[in-house]
Amino acid sequence: MNASVWAPLAGRRLLLVGPVPPPSGGMANQTRQLRELLIGEGLQVDLLPTNPPYRPAWLASWRGVRAVARLVGYVGRLWRACGRADVVHVMANSGWSWHLFAAPAIWVAAWRGRPVVVNYRGGEADSFLQRAARWVRPSLRRCARLVVPSGFLEAVFAKHGLPAHVVPNIVDTARFRPEPKPAPGGFHVLVARNLEPIYDNASALRAMARVLTQVPDARMTVAGSGPEAERLQALAQQLGLSHAVRFAGRLDREAMADLYRQADVLLNASLVDNMPNSLLEAMASGVAVVSTNVGGVPYIAQDGETACLVPPGDDGAMAQALVRLAQDAAQRDRLRVNGLAAVARYTWPAVAPQWATVYAEALASRA
Repeated sequence: MNASVWAPLAGRRLLLVGPVPPPSGGMANQTRQLRELLIGEGLQVDLLPTNPPYRPAWLASWRGVRAVARLVGYVGRLWRACGRADVVHVMANSGWSWHLFAAPAIWVAAWRGRPVVVNYRGGEADSFLQRAARWVRPSLRRCARLVVPSGFLEAVFAKHGLPAHVVPNIVDTARFRPEPKPAPGGFHVLVARNLEPIYDNASALRAMARVLTQVPDARMTVAGSGPEAERLQALAQQLGLSHAVRFAGRLDREAMADLYRQADVLLNASLVDNMPNSLLEAMASGVAVVSTNVGGVPYIAQDGETACLVPPGDDGAMAQALVRLAQDAAQRDRLRVNGLAAVARYTWPAVAPQWATVYAEALASRA
């Protein structure tokens, strides 16, 4: 990396505000990864987690009280941390996450006279802005830059009259990398999303039931946790999948990287999406991808070139794509090779200069 791109930030301190693992998730993983990479470039980076453990621990069981207690402590920490920072980078999402964490960070930084970069994520931005744009706009007017990870979200914000700048997600190709596949043990399908309704893992299970009628040695690993765990495990039993589906729970980065390398295909059945890290990690690991054609997915994966894209909620189409890849190793290899080439633009050497420019422009706006 050419150190000159970071010259405008020499001696400056960055405050990164956002969730961090545990639990793991797209935004939490990106927050942690971005901080590690920025520190690796020699920057001074403070981190203010938006999801610290509840103290005292009993607050976790008092839903309304815990939100107020966390907000009060959070604002106090924000005030102190912003006082030390030169630029504040806020990881933002839709819904209550915006109101409880992103908006307070923006306003506290503004009151402290610090330029703010809002890094907005989440595939539900359009519906959220339709409901809450009048609350979101006053906060965004106080930001130096609004950054989104995909052209999909750029178009969503433009629709609501809010200009955004695209800086893509980062995939760690040192960790997520292709390796020779282990000895054949059946066609291995990986699902790597949290067990939440918007990710429609139920359709992934129904697709697997269809696959087994034509590929009897196929197997599936579901890596993730969430409120739908019990329902999905019960559905797997009802579908007669107990022998073929393993629920691995939430895994750390190293375990996930190893699991990608054991898989033949990643299946993403999401109903709503922005720029799923799981797709980038799979492609970087040399794994073919079958995904629903929703949100920002077609901005990073091209049907027939780097992935097989199918309609959301259509377990029949998912199954057809999986069977086709199970039976056609040449097509599977073509998707793998094209995917590996495509992820080059999401590596740190490609993305780092873009963040350096965003931070330098934020500092200039303060001046």
